Amino acid sequence: MSQLPRQLHIGSPIPVLGIILNDPAHFFAILSSLFPGRTPVKDSVRTPLARGTSVDRDWRAWLPQEQEKLFRIHVQGLESNYTMLSISLNEALELRQDLRVDQSLQAVRFSSELCLLLTQPLGGLLRALYEHAKHYGTIPNAAPLDPANFQGQKSQKSARLSNLLSRVLLSHRLQFLHKVSVLGEMVEDLGTNYCLCAADLSDKASEDPVRMWELVDAGHYDLNTCLREAIVLLKSFLLVLPADQLGAFQQTIFEQSKPRRSEAHTRLQGIRHRRMTPIAGQ
Repeated sequence: MSQLPRQLHIGSPIPVLGIILNDPAHFFAILSSLFPGRTPVKDSVRTPLARGTSVDRDWRAWLPQEQEKLFRIHVQGLESNYTMLSISLNEALELRQDLRVDQSLQAVRFSSELCLLLTQPLGGLLRALYEHAKHYGTIPNAAPLDPANFQGQKSQKSARLSNLLSRVLLSHRLQFLHKVSVLGEMVEDLGTNYCLCAADLSDKASEDPVRMWELVDAGHYDLNTCLREAIVLLKSFLLVLPADQLGAFQQTIFEQSKPRRSEAHTRLQGIRHRRMTPIAGQ
């Protein structure tokens, strides 16, 4: 099993588009003053309508106050859910290395629940970005996906195809919509596959448990990449989002982030039912 995902995921965010993403609270803080006795310049008075020249410049730009507040709320929530998933999976992998098999299977089963806590709001955010940009004609910057930032074969293939299509989609708006759509599909597929592999492991139903552990590890790696890409997209999006559309965008996020019954959820419910039946009959 490759150790690369654990090295990058646990406490060391990966670089995306040449940017190292850590705690978002360390970024975009409005400086109260650069020099004593001088009135600080307030960035929030700038109307966020002009798209920057690149994603890299977008990331370094200051957000207006209300956009920054929305950014922090959603990024911190996603980071918290991701951290819980990472800790849980890391514990499962360490228990497996220590040959504490039953405990490792219990830990990976629990991590599948935490995976859903991440993929539901992450997928909802990506769907909200797509729906709002499509409806209002928002045109943020978007850089092509890099297959090298993914580990799973299916994710790499999707990123490679997206990269190729981005070269023929001349419109900035189409490039943004296409990238958001691809990432949304990735998150849904990765979440479902992660939960199904974890269920097969904990249920001892897999004929190749070693492979299942590798898929869980790779799925975690690729979910991290999707999260980092989504954070960068959200920043570029908020830079061009007019203040009078913030309320509508927040409502769209809320609507799109509502729990949706998926294949993974149905499978996990079935596993719980099978395990509870003997207890109920005792």
